[in-house]
Amino acid sequence: MSGGTGQLAGRTALVTGGGSGLGSAIARSLLADGARVVITGRDERTLEETASRLGPRAVHRVCDVSRPADVEALADGLADQEISVLVNNAGIAGPVAPLTEITAEDWDEVFDVNVRGVFLMCRAFLPRMTERGAGDVVNIASVSGKRPLLRRTPYCASKMAVLGLTATLAGEVGPFGVTVNSLSPGPVSGPRMERNFRLEAERTGSSYAEAERAFVSRSALGRMVTEEEVGSAVSAMLRMPGLCGADIDLSAGMVAR
Repeated sequence: MSGGTGQLAGRTALVTGGGSGLGSAIARSLLADGARVVITGRDERTLEETASRLGPRAVHRVCDVSRPADVEALADGLADQEISVLVNNAGIAGPVAPLTEITAEDWDEVFDVNVRGVFLMCRAFLPRMTERGAGDVVNIASVSGKRPLLRRTPYCASKMAVLGLTATLAGEVGPFGVTVNSLSPGPVSGPRMERNFRLEAERTGSSYAEAERAFVSRSALGRMVTEEEVGSAVSAMLRMPGLCGADIDLSAGMVAR
């Protein structure tokens, strides 16, 4: 991959869940700042198409972040590259239902991807960062990890776990020159929120528009944030060298309590 120019020139960033949505938006922003980018995900065809659109400084690797063997293979395959930025973006929304109707399998799937995946990726890629005495980790959390969101218990609990992981891990690796922070987006316009609004409307007997309006009305700006805004926020966090153990709320002013 040829080098770029910009604040992140000469650095290689690894973005999980990078084949679509927030992951691809984050990758685009990092590329615009000069980084080389490796995107990962579970669907090779989607990754190939996204990497092709992103350009020659982007490559892809298939990896299910919830599987230790996949993460170990990914780390081994990238051993010849200096991954200095890790963005743990891979995540799933999980069921939209009261807790009493959620299966143990659905609960475990959400935590396997949203929490276990962050743990496995950090465990695999942090040692080389601490050895070099430099590196940055950004975990994508959610405002839903900081305030109630009815019928989304597994997702909210998993994102709260990511916030706790971030704060503790920052204290562990900060002394070695590695920063760990989290970004908590509010509702992001796109297919995932469209799915959530559709399911909520079906469950409550309301219309799609009513379900969407009830959700976004809690934000000061009266709208959702965009994927591009999330990507820009990740880049901005990497331009703040004193930021460590922090959580940035990007919610268009949604109340997080």
